[in-house]
Amino acid sequence: MTVRLALTLGEPAGIGPDICLMAAQLPQSSELVVVGSRDLLRERATLLNLDIELYDFNPDQPIKANGSGKLAIVDVALKTPCIPGELNVANSPYVLETLDQAFNLCANTQCDALVTGPLHKAIIHLSGVAFSGHTEYLARLAGVDSVLMTFYTPEIIVALASTHLPLNKVCSYLNTDNVRHAIHLLHDGLMHIFNIQDPKIGVCGINPHAGESGSLGQEEQRFLNSLIRECQNDGLSVNGPLSGDTAFAPSNRLKFDAILAMYHDQGLAPIKALYFGEIVNMTLGLPFLRTSVDHGTALELAGRNKASHESLLKAIRCAEQFCYQNVYV
Repeated sequence: MTVRLALTLGEPAGIGPDICLMAAQLPQSSELVVVGSRDLLRERATLLNLDIELYDFNPDQPIKANGSGKLAIVDVALKTPCIPGELNVANSPYVLETLDQAFNLCANTQCDALVTGPLHKAIIHLSGVAFSGHTEYLARLAGVDSVLMTFYTPEIIVALASTHLPLNKVCSYLNTDNVRHAIHLLHDGLMHIFNIQDPKIGVCGINPHAGESGSLGQEEQRFLNSLIRECQNDGLSVNGPLSGDTAFAPSNRLKFDAILAMYHDQGLAPIKALYFGEIVNMTLGLPFLRTSVDHGTALELAGRNKASHESLLKAIRCAEQFCYQNVYV
């Protein structure tokens, strides 16, 4: 079936507009609805010497694949003109407005899933908005207690029990309730989105060597060991806590359908080392599926015909493949 995907450009000074225009040159099997600045896309298309036809999105019209060189658009005006590669704090409200409007398109079922381009967290912070990332911002818009940052590859799925937290705040965040919720979100997502029956989940420890029986940290002894046993008693196929230094060894990657890491770099460093360019960032626990590229804004490449749109294409294909199976709808 043809699906309709909302697509945000992210930071306007970065490569988000470039990769969107590049992807649009290829025939699509879904209808891509860009939520962003029409003028920005036209200016960037001129810089990149790309042809683009932008037509106003009409949710009352039947879904139709865009076709090469065409994009549906919900026009959101920039707050100030944009120079490729040059951040401008004045455009931070524009970035958030594109997210707000794209969220509403999906929450109101006018679009089937959300695909997000890369944004720049620091420049949004400078605008006075406490912003730690797409994942947390979309969770607030949805009014859900928590969501699960998840990274998909055909070989292994990795999720994070905590997201964009400074390392010195991780242990105070991780507790029985938060990690239990992450395990259950991951289990439900594996079953109902990825269609894996009886999914097998490996759970990383928090401390080196998963605490080494308490000699290298107490968190495993204090709550994680008993939580894993509780989940097993509930019928979940959960194993751990795994030592972080061997959790991603080939034997473990073959053993599990997914690995739950306790903090950002514990999960992201190994999976990006192994599969960079193949990963799709997904958010589980929203009322719709959200996917994203696995790279940043690459300001130095913006407007120079040097960016790659491969990660965006993977995010689009992943949304097309899995959006109708989202258990949270």
